[in-house]
Amino acid sequence: MDPDLGLVIGLVVGVFAVPGVVSALSDGRAPRAASIAVLVAGGLVAWALMTKPGGYRLNDLPDVVVEVVGRFLN
Repeated sequence: MDPDLGLVIGLVVGVFAVPGVVSALSDGRAPRAASIAVLVAGGLVAWALMTKPGGYRLNDLPDVVVEVVGRFLN
């Protein structure tokens, strides 16, 4: 897995985990599954940031997402 793919997967998992955390906390439950998803997302993003030479800038994120999605649609 290349760092771009890891970054995009981590961002997607993180975005989908946030509603799970909010829902569990508002219902008074422990957000177990959502917390694991947040940890996985954070790990993937951290791994991508550490392995990409030069790292990422905030301005690069839309281009990285479009590039990764484009690779899988071709």
